[in-house]
Amino acid sequence: MRRKLALFLAAAAATVAAVALAGPASAHVTVYSTDAAPGGYGVLTFRVPTESDTASTTRLLVRFPADTPIASVLGQPHPGWTFTTTTAKLPKPITTDDGDTLTTAVSQIVWTADSAATAIKPGEFDEFAVSAGPLPNVKTLAFSAIQTYSDGSVVKWDETAAPGSDVEPQHPKPAITLSAPATPSQAKSTSGDGGDTDALVLAVIALVLGAGALGLSVVNRATAANR
Repeated sequence: MRRKLALFLAAAAATVAAVALAGPASAHVTVYSTDAAPGGYGVLTFRVPTESDTASTTRLLVRFPADTPIASVLGQPHPGWTFTTTTAKLPKPITTDDGDTLTTAVSQIVWTADSAATAIKPGEFDEFAVSAGPLPNVKTLAFSAIQTYSDGSVVKWDETAAPGSDVEPQHPKPAITLSAPATPSQAKSTSGDGGDTDALVLAVIALVLGAGALGLSVVNRATAANR
């Protein structure tokens, strides 16, 4: 019973936190993954919202970091869109897991809408995925992106926060945190009353924190609306 209650509270906390954090940042071009880990292969998905009220997104260019090259980048076909990749010579050759030496790597990928009907219209978003690896042994992997609209306007998502600043820039780079894969001991599920109690406590804490974040988000939005 306590295990079910803990799971319910955890789910509720996640929902509250998601609502609280949804705001201006959700309109950015972002990247996420469920399986990206340092040294491994993963699917990187770029989420592209159309912020314009009158124009549609017709093109997305993503540049891969040159200082931490990725040997293999395969684009996933996307209905109504065409993609092309560009390779560049590496300043230093890299060796793959198979022992092959690579002197070039994908430097950028561009998705282009085939027609106005398949462009990302105002109030909509779309996602574009690539399979990439081996991923570099870094904590955070950042890209730069250029979003083009049907009216010819261009938005460059290539800004980073100032050193030591918590203020997010207006057009931040899409970035992802690479998490090490779970070890067998970490993946092992807990059992017994002790595990249920710990899960329950953590779920309650998460719910409280999520509720606080929601309240702060509401206050911030109300303040912004009154400006």
